[in-house]
Amino acid sequence: MHESEAELIEGCRQNNRKSQERLYKKYAGLMLGICLRYVKHRAEAEDVMMEGFMKIYKLISGYTASGSFEGWMKRIMVYTAIEHYRKLSKMPFDEFDSQDSGVDDYVIDSISARDILKLMEGMPEGYRMILNMHAIEGYTHKEISEAMGISEGTSKSQLNRSKTYLKKLIEKTFFVTKN
Repeated sequence: MHESEAELIEGCRQNNRKSQERLYKKYAGLMLGICLRYVKHRAEAEDVMMEGFMKIYKLISGYTASGSFEGWMKRIMVYTAIEHYRKLSKMPFDEFDSQDSGVDDYVIDSISARDILKLMEGMPEGYRMILNMHAIEGYTHKEISEAMGISEGTSKSQLNRSKTYLKKLIEKTFFVTKN
């Protein structure tokens, strides 16, 4: 018997362990993928994901079905990853030489999403967080600033720096440099 999403949500609202387990099994892969974009190590991502699911179970009674349930869960997962980052981070953003890399935007467009996500794993955490939130999750600079506890201007400048940093990684990884 397959239960509908509404039945699954209702079971979780009633703290039914079997419903919680089915919810976890249904969405764990997707949620782990989100967490892996925000932390460097799989074990750490799994911890963040588990913490996120605990929040989902706790907050599910407040889900109003006004939007996508999956989107609601993704948002909780992203904010859980951000909270985890903020707890561990002493210096949220790294500085680097932000001179243009010489890699055009169309070159980035020709590289697979999988390759770009792999390169992003090697980025400084602050850059990776902002790039994930804006370019992948679709958050506005205002939403990022509120979530991260930074100004909108800092969010915008860090996004620009993260793009430049990513271009340099692409150049180093996929192209022969002149040096």
